[in-house]
Amino acid sequence: MRCKVGPAWLWSKSAMLLCFSLSASAHAAEPLRVVLEVSPPHQTLDNGKVGGLTTTVVEAMLQHAGLTPVYEVYPWARAFRIAATTPDVLIYNMARTPDREAQFEWIGIVNSYKFGFVKLRERKDIKVGQLADIKRYVIGAQRDDFSAEWLRDVAKQPPNKLELQPDVIETWRMLVNGKLELMIDDPQAIDDMLVKYNLAHSDVEFVIFPKELEQRTWIALKKGSDPKLVQRLRAAYQQVESSLELKK
Repeated sequence: MRCKVGPAWLWSKSAMLLCFSLSASAHAAEPLRVVLEVSPPHQTLDNGKVGGLTTTVVEAMLQHAGLTPVYEVYPWARAFRIAATTPDVLIYNMARTPDREAQFEWIGIVNSYKFGFVKLRERKDIKVGQLADIKRYVIGAQRDDFSAEWLRDVAKQPPNKLELQPDVIETWRMLVNGKLELMIDDPQAIDDMLVKYNLAHSDVEFVIFPKELEQRTWIALKKGSDPKLVQRLRAAYQQVESSLELKK
């Protein structure tokens, strides 16, 4: 098993590196550095093991490519900065936005999201009938996430009404604790957060789904990465493109 050794990563702003190997059975495969955030159910971290729906697809692709992932789990902003500045580092479940288009080699689609604004149902004072209404409320998003960029640059959310967090877990914590009035998420991806914060589906309500927040997310590497590695990964992705893992 390959794993870089470092201090344990805690859910805090002083988060440090954790990294993990796929399994001892993959010892003959070449290692590949992989950065990601925790974003259940697609990327999870349970008892020191990286998993999740999207991770299953990535691992199937890497197995076809003869590579084994060496995971590094960070808040999204740090994972993105590493992938954007370091060749031959894979990142996954990333939105393909116009600003990022020329920065990365895009390997393949791993997920589709329909993001909307969610609030606690008990907050009857929060009323959103159209997109312009969101400017009245404090909204949470993840730092350097496409949704944060959209809120700032397209929706023109006032800076004093935008709270950026290191990860989706912290954003949900602030929503539950009343420090946020709205946040952005996908209704198909919130079950783990509801369990974590002892909520039922009936405790939350999605109030609006802007068309611009419908996204497909990708596996990617920095532009300028080894062309042979990029070709190898694209060929491996084609082998799993119609697989059961990806269809899930």
